[in-house]
Amino acid sequence: MKKVEAIIRKSKFSAVKSALHDVGVNFFSYWDVTGLGNEKEGHVYRGVSYSTSDIQRRYLSIVVNDDFEEVTIKAILESAVTGEVGDGKIFVSDIKECYRIRTGEKGGQTLN
Repeated sequence: MKKVEAIIRKSKFSAVKSALHDVGVNFFSYWDVTGLGNEKEGHVYRGVSYSTSDIQRRYLSIVVNDDFEEVTIKAILESAVTGEVGDGKIFVSDIKECYRIRTGEKGGQTLN
């Protein structure tokens, strides 16, 4: 099993959610987060200057079986991209075990 964590623009959340559902990833958790980016310049929007280093993002946490890792990553990459600085990051880590609390069963089948 793999844990795919993604930090994306809030404006791309609906597109990412739809893309994940399209590839069969129907359960994940998400949070609204604020992060610091590498960009040091400010931007001007409608005459107002604002900093892009403190930026609102959405953090997704998705646990999938190994065979869903690549399709999950591809869905996020294709749906979250704008081509601009600040599109986000994806992190992948191994999950040792998973348990379904209701039944006590463990393993990859608990993700279904």
